[in-house]
Parts: sequence; structure tokens; C-alpha cells
Amino acid sequence: MRILLLAKDDQEGSLTAALQAAVPGGDVVLPVSRTQAEVRELLPSVDVVVGDWTFELALGAAEAEIAPHLRLVQQPSVGTNCIDVDAWVRVGVPVANTPGANAASVAEWAVVAAASVSRSMMWADVQMREPGWPQWAVLKRGSRDLGDRRVGILGFGDIGGRCAALFEAFGCAVAYSARRARPGATARHLPLDDLLAESNVLVVAVPLTEQTRGMIGSREIGLLHPGSIVVNVARGPIVDETALTEALSSGHLGGAALDVFDSEPLASDSPLRSMDNVLLSPHVAGGSDTARQRICEMAARNVARVSSGLPPLWVQTRTVS
Repeated sequence: MRILLLAKDDQEGSLTAALQAAVPGGDVVLPVSRTQAEVRELLPSVDVVVGDWTFELALGAAEAEIAPHLRLVQQPSVGTNCIDVDAWVRVGVPVANTPGANAASVAEWAVVAAASVSRSMMWADVQMREPGWPQWAVLKRGSRDLGDRRVGILGFGDIGGRCAALFEAFGCAVAYSARRARPGATARHLPLDDLLAESNVLVVAVPLTEQTRGMIGSREIGLLHPGSIVVNVARGPIVDETALTEALSSGHLGGAALDVFDSEPLASDSPLRSMDNVLLSPHVAGGSDTARQRICEMAARNVARVSSGLPPLWVQTRTVS
């Protein structure tokens, strides 16, 4: 079994080690130059490709046509937007991801980030690093208990469901909007406009599709209560970044916690960088050591299944972002 590993394996070889342990005798090949040309040069001679979680190296239609021996494309993340799933399906190669592997980590980040913005913790930290004692300034700025917030969650998959449970543990009233109600959920299911109208924390946790792109624009942001907080742990293009920035500048929004952006890396001149009520994170909400280890284990497990002649788990029929 010859395995082409495209992921930047920067945690002391954890993914390489997991693959070697799962497939004894397997040959793990790492690209040296990390160029698309090198990927195409290596593809014809490998049995499995483990994709790139940085999305720098794509697996598109051109790559699908030159991989005659390939038995699996395994993406070590939930998102498969660097992979043309349809193209690989056409040539009979299954594409799998690692669904739910980082859901707990992303949900935890969303709740902690919302609490940090709600209590002005980031601002207070910056002020404390200067001479002085900003106690009264923090209180005047606003420091509201998270449990006093009404939370609306857009999307109720693994991440949204875990978010709901964590926010409820803080005492928050939680509702959600999704294509269908989830039986057994303690949070209330509402249409999107109703959800926005009663929420003062909005957590965006829906996949990026053509239907969700730009889903939260100026009209939707305007439905939120003044002083509301927007938390985006999904994908940047779901929220209109210009509308979000304008609502923050005008004071309609009280803050935001953003792990994802329209364009990544975030532009150096983005006005979001200068806003002291915005928590910025470089797309690492799901990148905890715990989540990364779980991803490695799931990816290696699936490669091992294919190596032993079993069908892979978590096969995708469409691109997920």
C-alpha cells in the first residue's frame, strides 16, 4: 500500500505515525516541494491519497484522470472543498472525510469566544498590559454574563448540537434554525428570521453551500438585537463581511468572534483587525491537539479498512465546506 500524504504533518509526524501503525509495511510518501505539479507526478503510483488540510494542494478533475491505481481519497478534515468530489466519483474513487472529529473542539471555542466578547475579556487583557488598573473602565464598557444571553444557532449538525448543550449549561436560552427540526433537541427550532429577531448571540455553524453563501447579510444582521454578538465557526462567505464590519462600526453589533473569513489569510488592512470588540482567530477553532489526534485516528482507520479490502467509511457524495 503506497500512501501519498499531502497534509502538512506538523505535529511531530502524528499523521504519518498513525498511518504507519494502521497499515504495517505501508509506504507513506510526502511531497517535497508541495506543488501541484509534484502531486500530479506522484499520483499515478499511489494507492491512497490523504488530502491537504491547509487546502493548498487540490485534488480536482485533472488529478482524478491520472490516478489509475487509486482506491481512496481520504481528507483529514470535515471540509472537502479542495477536492472535486464529483470528478473522483466519475472515475470510481471514493472520497471520505472525518465527520465530527473536531465538533467538540469547535463548539467549545464558540462558547468560550462568546463569553470572552460578552465580558470584554480581550479588551481588559490588553489594558492590563499597560500601566494602570482599568477596573472601572471595563465595567463602564460592559461586562454581561453569558448566561443572560439568548443564543441562536444557525445549523444544527454535530457542532450546532454541541454548542446548544454547552450554552444551555451556562443557563442561556437556546434556539436554532435548520432545514428540519431535530427530535429530542432541548433547544427550540425556529425559522431564521424569528431566530434572529430573538437572539443576542448568533452562532454560525452551517456548511458553506450555494444556498448558504451570503446567508447572513445586512438585512439579517439588522434583525438581531442592538448589542448582539456574532460568532462564526463555519466559513467566512456565509456572513457578508462588509455588512458585518459596518454593523460593528455603527454600534448595532456589540462584538464578534470570528475564526473564519471571506479570504484567508485575513487581509493586513482589514478593518476588523483594529476593532477592539472583535476576537480574531486564524481558522483554528477545530485545531486543538485533541481534535487533531482524533482526525489522525479516523483517517488512518479508513486507510486501513481499504488496505484490508473493506469499503471505506464516511464516503462523500458532494463537496463539503
